[in-house]
Amino acid sequence: MDRFKAVFEVLDERFAFDGGDEYVEVLHRGSRKTEGPAYFAAGRYLVWSDIPNDRLLRWDETTGAVGVFRHGSGNANGNTVDLEGRLVTCEQGARRVTRTEHDGTITVLADSFEGKRLNSPNDVVVRSDGTIWFTDPRYGITGYYEGSPAESEIGGDHVYRLDPATGELRIAAADFVRPNGLAFSADESLLYVVDTRERHLRVFDVAGDGVLSGGKVFAESWFDGIRVDCHDRVWAAALDGVRCYATDGTLIGKLLLPESASNLVFGGPKRNNLFVTNSAGDLYSIRLTVAGARRPGSGG
Repeated sequence: MDRFKAVFEVLDERFAFDGGDEYVEVLHRGSRKTEGPAYFAAGRYLVWSDIPNDRLLRWDETTGAVGVFRHGSGNANGNTVDLEGRLVTCEQGARRVTRTEHDGTITVLADSFEGKRLNSPNDVVVRSDGTIWFTDPRYGITGYYEGSPAESEIGGDHVYRLDPATGELRIAAADFVRPNGLAFSADESLLYVVDTRERHLRVFDVAGDGVLSGGKVFAESWFDGIRVDCHDRVWAAALDGVRCYATDGTLIGKLLLPESASNLVFGGPKRNNLFVTNSAGDLYSIRLTVAGARRPGSGG
């Protein structure tokens, strides 16, 4: 298996940890631009997007085999797994959010707001109450590479909250330029949202009914996808690889990579495998001594 030496830059003692892999494994090469890794614990496999090639790929953890999960993916970008183990996908080119059912059929969850087509849904997370939160910047309608050129019907780039039980879609935050990656804190009291155009990461307080407040800048840099670990630290895809931030917003360490990272997810049987996609079309993996956060009520 192709691999290279892991280079960690420790900037604060809160990032120091003993053990873990000394090498980053290259699980797959040959795509154009990879994004949206989502790990399925029940099947021990990972699904991720190859946006320009309009396909979803699948890596089997038990065999190492890689295959095409779906070709004709709507230029899929961000993916996640819902509470019932189903794939939820931001189809950037098709301008919709979908769910892949257990029998393989596809359900459209959202494609418009107040009668106007969405821009190009980008990244998505599911809260423990079943609600689906996604960002909707214009990247997929600015050219042919990751979608098709079109005018924004909504006229803004927003963060949305969808209740799949009722079908209600509402704007959760409307003061973004290009919202991108998003993640809840371990207890879901906070929502972190990247604004790639503004080159910062913001943090919101989340009320019990899902209403957001606050929105101060948590960290400044170019970011894409983000995840939170079991210590509530924020791991962010960045130009120099993966960055890790303490809960106070301090940059405490980096995993330096040869290319800019686009997204990441914790997976594996112990949730301590960090899977990273990048701008060069690769999929990386490294096993750490820290695990990704669990949803509240999911068993610890």
